[in-house]
Amino acid sequence: MTELKDVKGVGPKALSLLNKLNIYTIDDLVTHYPFRYDVLERNDLSQVEDGEKIVIDGKVESVPILMRFKAGLNKINFRLVTPSGVVGVSIFNRAFLKNQLTVGTGVTVIGKLDKVKNVITASEIKMGTLSNKVRIDPVYHCTSGLTNKNLSTYINMALLMYGKEISDYIPKEYIDKYDFLNKKTALNIIHNPSTADKLKEVTIRLKYEELFAFMFKINYLKQQHKKEKNGLERKIDRSKLDKFINSIGFCLTTDQKQAVDEIINDLEAGSRMNRLLQGDVGSGKTIVAFIGMFANYLSGYQSALMAPTEILAMQHYQNLKSFLEKEQINVELLTGSTSKKEKQSIYKGLKDGSIHMIIGTHALIQDEVEYSNLGLVITDEQHRFGVHQRANLQNKGVKPDVLYMSATPIPRTYALTIFGDMDVSTIKERPKGRQKIKTYIKTNEEIKDVLAMMYKELKSNHQVYVIAPLIEDTENTSLVTVCKLKDQMKLAFGERYKIDIVHGKMANAAKDLIMEQFKNNEVHILISTTVIEVGVDVPNATTMVIFDAERFGLSTLHQLRGRVGRSSLKSQCILISDHDVDRLKIMEQVDDGFVISEEDFKLRGHGDLFGTKQSGDMAFKIANIRSDYKILLQAKKDSKEYLLNKDNEEDELKKYLIASIARG
Repeated sequence: MTELKDVKGVGPKALSLLNKLNIYTIDDLVTHYPFRYDVLERNDLSQVEDGEKIVIDGKVESVPILMRFKAGLNKINFRLVTPSGVVGVSIFNRAFLKNQLTVGTGVTVIGKLDKVKNVITASEIKMGTLSNKVRIDPVYHCTSGLTNKNLSTYINMALLMYGKEISDYIPKEYIDKYDFLNKKTALNIIHNPSTADKLKEVTIRLKYEELFAFMFKINYLKQQHKKEKNGLERKIDRSKLDKFINSIGFCLTTDQKQAVDEIINDLEAGSRMNRLLQGDVGSGKTIVAFIGMFANYLSGYQSALMAPTEILAMQHYQNLKSFLEKEQINVELLTGSTSKKEKQSIYKGLKDGSIHMIIGTHALIQDEVEYSNLGLVITDEQHRFGVHQRANLQNKGVKPDVLYMSATPIPRTYALTIFGDMDVSTIKERPKGRQKIKTYIKTNEEIKDVLAMMYKELKSNHQVYVIAPLIEDTENTSLVTVCKLKDQMKLAFGERYKIDIVHGKMANAAKDLIMEQFKNNEVHILISTTVIEVGVDVPNATTMVIFDAERFGLSTLHQLRGRVGRSSLKSQCILISDHDVDRLKIMEQVDDGFVISEEDFKLRGHGDLFGTKQSGDMAFKIANIRSDYKILLQAKKDSKEYLLNKDNEEDELKKYLIASIARG
């Protein structure tokens, strides 16, 4: 395809600015869709009251007069002939418009009408008149130095010059079936809509195309996983596995047993495992993963578990070591903090196979790390890793089985897309002995009650988390910050209890040290941002206090609440907010993370609910899997039908779609 620099008007500076918007190709440019539209509807001069806003179009009747005042102030005056009469127009500080406003030029004026003087003081003048009494102007995401007008000009020039080169990803039979317009026409309309009906028609068409291509990829990957029979050959001694499960000191829940069975069946199957293990906070996913690692060890292969933080990796390492203390299994920990000498020893052990299980952070995927016979790859809190990080780890083995773990319950609508190529195991039951966390909503006026609730727990030698949305003060905000809270908590409790803070801007080593002190009950009140949403288990922590709770999504609040209630102790979560209380009441009434995630999904859309924006899993330009769910389901059905149709094997589009999957 023609390069972006070949578009008329796109010089080196414009090219650099377009790149900032992730626009690198003609296709990127023409699919940089408006994020909203300004709809201008023509008013009649006689129907607008004095001082009211008016939108009117017409032709310039008089030569504009430019007046300059001191301090850089200027004004243009001219007369405008409109369908409902002649009116004067004034606009301030738009001297550059003088040469464009020649007599006879059609313009649209937006401003306030002075009915006595018959003059409009314009806030904006757009070139061109309204068609059918309505004008729909696209508004794009821009960047400094690149205006909305620039973008619109480049997009329309690209469509004019290279429209024929633009690829259509909808097979002809579905274009005919749904009576879709061709891609070039659809793009012209979405960037230059004449009516709301036409805009709606092409928007549906372009959303369908995006979802069709995406679901084709998902369906193809799932089909390939099912076809793959070159998984690792395993023979697992079930009696030894059962003996290990019976030795862990507690009974698995029904959901845990089901998940273990599904994982063991995958390990023994001829095809490669590609499974998501999802469960609510505190549901006991980790022990299920450990059982999978032990089964993998029994079949003679190495296992690697990658966690997003060093402290979480350390926790997994310590827990796994304690579960395996009676077994002759070599388990090691590899993180960024591991000393150079230790790293060299671990690299050697992984390469010669003397290390059977490795727990770590992204250090596990460094170039120096080589495995002897990696058979199982597990990523914990998988949404916190980018796609490439996850792929790098699973590519370290020949054909290792892959298990993803997530404590973020995912609505079925979301799971259908992101995890559509995976099998899913779900744990909903709480382990025995865990009590329901009581949730309260309090206002800032009730802060004394909150402090009293905290003090009661502290007196019982229990610990408290306190969460703020910000680290430090920023301009124009009344939000509570971590630093402000530390001062307030010291006033209330400082003489008796140790208080400390943790936040994302701190160095990992400092953060981990404080978390370790909190875990050891050396810190009694831990003040934090959401960095502790995924963190260590502190069974002694019984109270979670969240300030400005309305600032967080329900799923995030549920994850934070899940930091307490990690033992048989009664636990509580206190949400402090003067706003949005009706939404927060869901937290008082519901403790099922899956139900909460569905509610969050309805309220907020897919957004960044699960960190997918940072991981690059979701890159829809126009579709929204919440509001476009019906289109998604149809695209899923059609793409599967198209994929399985043997009569179209030589179809160029099908070949292209499959090749694009291979290219990533």
